[in-house]
Amino acid sequence: MGKRILIVDDAAFMRMMIKDILVKNGYEVVGEAQDGVQAVEKYEELTPDLVTLDITMPEKDGITALKEIKAINPDAKIIMCSAMGQQAMVIDAIQAGAKDFIVKPFQADRVIEAIQKALD
Repeated sequence: MGKRILIVDDAAFMRMMIKDILVKNGYEVVGEAQDGVQAVEKYEELTPDLVTLDITMPEKDGITALKEIKAINPDAKIIMCSAMGQQAMVIDAIQAGAKDFIVKPFQADRVIEAIQKALD
C-alpha cells in the first residue's frame, strides 16, 4: 500500500509535476489543494501520511498552514516547497515543524529522497 500524500501548491502545473513524480514512485496522491485554507481543510478530511506544502500561496501561506496542521496533529509529516531565495521562510518552516524542504524547479530524485526520509 503506497503512502498517501496531499499536494498543496497554488500553481496547477506544479501540483501536476509533483504528482507525476510521486505516482511514478508508487505513492498515492489522495488530494490536492491550491491554498493554505484548503490545505488545512483537506488535511483534516483526508489525514494523509505526508503533505507537500508550497510556502508562497494566496489566502493563507504555507507557514501559517503548517502551524495549523501541526496544531491538529503534532506528528503531521510536512515537506515545504520553496522557490529559490526563500531561505528565511524555509528556516521558519523547519522551526515550526516541517520535516524538510524541496526547491523549485523540482528534481525527481530530490523530491523522492525528501519524502522517503520524512516518512521513515
